[in-house]
Amino acid sequence: MQEKKTTNPDDFLDVFSVPARGRLVALDPGTKRVGVAVSDELQFTVRPLKTIERGSWKKLLLQIKEILAELDAVGLVLGLPLETDGSESPMSLEARRLARNFSLSLDLPVRLHDERVTSYEARGRLWREGVSEKDLRKRIDSEAAALILQDFIDFRNQKLRDRDRAAG
Repeated sequence: MQEKKTTNPDDFLDVFSVPARGRLVALDPGTKRVGVAVSDELQFTVRPLKTIERGSWKKLLLQIKEILAELDAVGLVLGLPLETDGSESPMSLEARRLARNFSLSLDLPVRLHDERVTSYEARGRLWREGVSEKDLRKRIDSEAAALILQDFIDFRNQKLRDRDRAAG
């Protein structure tokens, strides 16, 4: 029996459906931990928020719902871990699965954003700050989520400027 597709993965890449004002939350999903970051209401700045230990889907969903409600967030961005050549990886499929599940469970836009090398960049940033190896392990996932969110906001803003220029 052929499995029906319920969503088009490309829908998760549409940056225009995410409000340009209001807090956005980003997740850097891993197999053991999920990094969380948040933007300010004007989406000028982002900051790492926390790291969540990954458990069951239901537990993760409840934790994310709580964070989104507490922050009055208007959108959720998940890192999409592609290979360096842009191809999909097993973790890409997992991120797409999570995005689909979140989109079915939440009443706000859920988007995926390319997160290639954000963990390496986050590690480098924390090293430059002099963070110890022990603290680095605690902070790297939320720092990577902050990089994903900042890149998403910058990318979306550039697309909006390009669209406005093309419109005249």
